[in-house]
Amino acid sequence: MIRYYVTDRRQGDVLTHALRAIRDGVQMIQIREKDLPARDLFGLVSRIRDIAAGAKTRILANDRLDIALAAGIDGVHLPSNGLPAARVRPLVKLLGISTHTLGEAIGAERAGADFIVFGPVFDTPGKVPVGLEPLRKVTSQLKIPVLAIGGITVENSREVLDAGAAGIAGIRLFQSGPY
Repeated sequence: MIRYYVTDRRQGDVLTHALRAIRDGVQMIQIREKDLPARDLFGLVSRIRDIAAGAKTRILANDRLDIALAAGIDGVHLPSNGLPAARVRPLVKLLGISTHTLGEAIGAERAGADFIVFGPVFDTPGKVPVGLEPLRKVTSQLKIPVLAIGGITVENSREVLDAGAAGIAGIRLFQSGPY
């Protein structure tokens, strides 16, 4: 099972959470601090990159190809309305894309994504959940890994895995305790 931590410094100390996630063997960390100025984001990405040095955890910048390239991290995670994936693909080792529909998911795979994040599957603040059935449809049609996001907890993670997800993604899940 792939575990994918999405940072949010408004919900706690990102460096502390990233260190714990790296120690616990989380496979990927998406640094998603959208409101940080470029210099500050570069500094944060570089610190997490350094913490992860020698670990198997891969580091991705959210929608910031410039930061990913400048910091020498593993890749970029694009939102569904982000940069054109086909243009980013040749420039990074690892490309993830957020999707919310089967059409977006198929488009992301065709554009060269290494994996997608699909959801929100369950209730999460400010978003309408898509549910487990659309997740099943997406996982049955894609060849690349599909990670479920949105309201994922330790208790309901088995449901998304049973629906075909290759792993789980989240913010609160990885900042609130054992996972």
